[in-house]
Amino acid sequence: MKMKRLGQDGPSVSALGLGCDGMSARRPRNDDESIATIHAALDAGITFLNTADFAG
Repeated sequence: MKMKRLGQDGPSVSALGLGCDGMSARRPRNDDESIATIHAALDAGITFLNTADFAG
């Protein structure tokens, strides 16, 4: 998995990220599915989890 550094001195995270906005309380949610998705992403080497509550 290709890694990118956040800023000059920040941590290295995967260049590919997981958008987690659909896992929020604003929508009907399925916690078990969300947890399984996060585990699958981590198992695939994805370490950048985008938890922003607004895009655009």
